[in-house]
Amino acid sequence: MSVLTDDGPRIYLDPTSERTAIARSLADRPASLDGKVVGLLDIRKPRGNVFLDRLETLLNEQGLRTARFQKPTFAKVAPVDLRHEISTKCDVIVEALAD
Repeated sequence: MSVLTDDGPRIYLDPTSERTAIARSLADRPASLDGKVVGLLDIRKPRGNVFLDRLETLLNEQGLRTARFQKPTFAKVAPVDLRHEISTKCDVIVEALAD
């Protein structure tokens, strides 16, 4: 997927095994995080929690509210109940992918 940004075009690679590219658009972003709950989803890859710990500290220092979530395993899609909980409690989400 190619996205045009202020810095020029950026290309994002889809790590799935689809043979043909699927056109996807970016989700709408809020103009500000003020008053929003930022969800932090640890998908259970090694050191993803380290990234989220630091990000949570930085967000909290700016007065933002955060909520932490964790998938049971990185090898599977997040369960429906977890996705529902995130969607009802959070305005935006950060998903940690790290190794």
